[in-house]
Amino acid sequence: MSNSKKLHSLSAAGLLLSLGIVYGDIGTSPLYVFKAIVGDRIITTDLILGGLSCIFWTLTLQTTIKYVIITLRADNKGEGGILSLFSLVKKKAKWLVIPAMIGGASLLADGMITPPITVSAAIEGLREFNADLPTVPIVIFIISILFLVQRFGTSIIGKAFGPIMFCWFTMMAVLGGIYLMQFPEILKAVNPYYAYHILAANPNALLILGGVFMCTTGAEALYSDLGHCGRANIRMSWIYVKACLLLNYFGQGVWLWQHQGGILGKLDNPFYSIMPEWFTIFGICIATAAAVIASQAMISGSFTLISEAVRLNLWPKVKINYPSNQKGQLYVPSINALLWVGCIIVVLIFRESTNMEGAYGLAINLTFLMTTILVAAYLKRKKFPNYVIAIFLSVYGIIELGFLIANMAKFMHGGWFTLLLASLILSVMWAWSSARKIKNRFVKFVEIDSYYTILKELSDDESVPKYASQLVYLTSANFNSEIESKIMYSILQKQPKRADVYWLVHVDVTDEPFTREYEVDFLIPNKLIRIDFKLGFRVEQQINVFFRKVVEELVRNGEVDIISKYTSLNKHKIIGDFRFIVLEKVLSKSNVLTFIERFIMDYYFILKKFSLSEERGFGLDISFVTVERVPLIVSSQDDNELRRT
Repeated sequence: MSNSKKLHSLSAAGLLLSLGIVYGDIGTSPLYVFKAIVGDRIITTDLILGGLSCIFWTLTLQTTIKYVIITLRADNKGEGGILSLFSLVKKKAKWLVIPAMIGGASLLADGMITPPITVSAAIEGLREFNADLPTVPIVIFIISILFLVQRFGTSIIGKAFGPIMFCWFTMMAVLGGIYLMQFPEILKAVNPYYAYHILAANPNALLILGGVFMCTTGAEALYSDLGHCGRANIRMSWIYVKACLLLNYFGQGVWLWQHQGGILGKLDNPFYSIMPEWFTIFGICIATAAAVIASQAMISGSFTLISEAVRLNLWPKVKINYPSNQKGQLYVPSINALLWVGCIIVVLIFRESTNMEGAYGLAINLTFLMTTILVAAYLKRKKFPNYVIAIFLSVYGIIELGFLIANMAKFMHGGWFTLLLASLILSVMWAWSSARKIKNRFVKFVEIDSYYTILKELSDDESVPKYASQLVYLTSANFNSEIESKIMYSILQKQPKRADVYWLVHVDVTDEPFTREYEVDFLIPNKLIRIDFKLGFRVEQQINVFFRKVVEELVRNGEVDIISKYTSLNKHKIIGDFRFIVLEKVLSKSNVLTFIERFIMDYYFILKKFSLSEERGFGLDISFVTVERVPLIVSSQDDNELRRT
């Protein structure tokens, strides 16, 4: 059994790995959740019991039932995450791309809030020793170091994540359990009546519910990291994690019970208050390590999300590096810089974790709602009864809309910032996806068999200077009977290009994550050959490497001859030269576009300036690539007749 399969099947190593990778965000929520629920309100019995009841049922309904039990079923060949889920259901309806884009954009926006709030909440524990300690420089330093090390990969430090998080959860359980033993009657908060009562009777119910929501914000990571840990390990480890979280929350509840009638000061945090004084410095160190791990999980998840979005044509092509051979290890420099800048801005604007609570939760709430819609589509695809789907949509639609309304109450207290980030990211996804549809709608295809004769004659016509021995074009035509008219124009009219063999390469991104397949069609034997690559949405499109491997196999099988036809080179069996032609479409000035279409195309071409070129995006060796600019004729003017005088 391979190491990957060992980790995906239930095992001690897999359980430890899942502790380190999956639960960073949700595992650090006790740092700030109860502080957000209580706020500057007087500590009362109703507030304590109601807050605990809401936390218990949110973790049960939202995290355990929706994500751990239901959503983890929707694995795409072992992979999870909102875009993997979209790949599973996108054939059901075209409009499902909308919730996928909204969910993905919101998840990326959340990636700019998670590191600041978790690291700030951990470092603010130092104020137990020095109330005037400026934490902002320390937080900025830790976050900057975290983003700086991304380029080197996290496989080495990642091995320490599991043991550190095990210590973190065990520490929380022990600290909470000690207080719980002092007043076990607090467990009556499990009764859902207390949750109902606080939400129905308290005038600050929306603010309280907004604080409660933060206890489940990391639930999406349980699904996103399915491919790293496996369903069995995540489900089993969640039992331990949930028990530790609840013990800590109930322990904090007992501490609050002992301080009824008071008000939490700015420096008071129930999480640190339940620690013995001698242990506080150790607790802060472990909390900071856990906060860094939570941030790392969010950063890694953002890299994976963007790489999937690029393959699914929902994001501009960007440079993606692979620092190590470990599965899932990738580094996206542009997103790393974007997240770092976003995190620093968040720290400088909000400065305190208490102030960040308003910005936290609103964006990820949208991701939860979008996941609910996509899971319902998945259940429909799996032919679950309609009443089961209706119950699922109703229950989680009501819960998550309730949380959304509660989080909207935070809008003026920082929620605006997260929505602004999510909207900007969504606009990029929308423009890139829409522009591609506009372009594809007007790309003209012709029947390739009508060009067989002239291509063969051109290849043999020695009066035309040879352009290359092997000439390769990337084609978007889905069928081997068609070809873009622009390619034929390039070969026959824009400096006629004679070659010994013409190659057409087509890349089809599959709905499965790691497909690596290809087909070869000999349209004209030894003259015109088409290769169709079927690559999964998580496979790096190294077309240069893949193409070379296919050609080498064809040569070994005697299916193609790539020896140069030049007399001097042929007798020495020298391999002919290869040249790739990439057609770059530009918007011609003679277009009639609607206002929206022109805006989309203008936005698209601005984004294209900052994205990787087509040749780099497909992993081509630029020393063997020629880029030809061709006009994209979307539509032509009707009033272009001239009268001769």
